[in-house]
Amino acid sequence: MKIEAVHIVVRGRVQGVWFRGSAQALAADLDLAGWARNCPDGTVEIHVEGARAKLDKFIEWCKKGPPSADVTGIDVTPVAPKKMEKFFIR
Repeated sequence: MKIEAVHIVVRGRVQGVWFRGSAQALAADLDLAGWARNCPDGTVEIHVEGARAKLDKFIEWCKKGPPSADVTGIDVTPVAPKKMEKFFIR
């Protein structure tokens, strides 16, 4: 299986709405690795890696996030995989 990775920046009302925790749970369900963190500018930054089809599902979820989020946009940039073993919150 080829491992790919993306860097995602999620904009909108995405802090304080369980976005990172929900992303971590979804990543575990999809067997993806990486991390998520809140940024000072109000965005959530994510590095995620795994199989392409599973990454695509994760990216689609990021466009909406958990029910209490209000995502106004995301930026997705392909990056080199870091060969991480799990997904964690930074």
